[in-house]
Amino acid sequence: MGYRDVAKVGLGGPVGSGKTALVQRLVPRLDDAGYDVGVIANDIMTQEDADRLRDSFADRLPTDLVAGVETGACPHTGIREDPSMNLAKIDEFTERHPELDVVLIESGGDNLAATFNPELADYFMFVISVAEGDDIPRKRGPGVTQADLLVVNKTDLAPHVDVDLDVLRDDAETVRGDDPTVFTNCKAEEGVGEVVDSIERSILFA
Repeated sequence: MGYRDVAKVGLGGPVGSGKTALVQRLVPRLDDAGYDVGVIANDIMTQEDADRLRDSFADRLPTDLVAGVETGACPHTGIREDPSMNLAKIDEFTERHPELDVVLIESGGDNLAATFNPELADYFMFVISVAEGDDIPRKRGPGVTQADLLVVNKTDLAPHVDVDLDVLRDDAETVRGDDPTVFTNCKAEEGVGEVVDSIERSILFA
């Protein structure tokens, strides 16, 4: 068994958009639904996100199913141009845990171009925060336009940063057409169920 036999979900988006918080909410729900889950966190030079996630899932996942990949360069390189380090890590997962169903692959970035190589991600979600402004969809970055799912996170901050969620929703529909967008507040777990449903419909039930 190898990485081609496991459902792979990529989570990209700007730094601070809430990708790690979303992963922290997704794993328990997928675990409760009966899926065996692995997690990879990409970063340039540290294992900080991986350590944080490993602590979060200590009572749910084997420690060797939460891993960090240090790209040594822009994290986009490790998920787009040369995903070999991530694919090797997934192969390690499946060698030790042949029952594995799905791997969540998180990667930070500082712009709207964090897309995933299709060999690495069967399903790609792009996470933005309302704190970045309600014009993000209108900028039509590749992450926004190419993602299977656009996640607009931190909706609870909208009143505090003068963001109109209706504008965001309308612009996302205009830019993305029939491709779905989900609004989330990870702190309150609002919208997280919709994200899980989208993953299940797209690659786990397929």
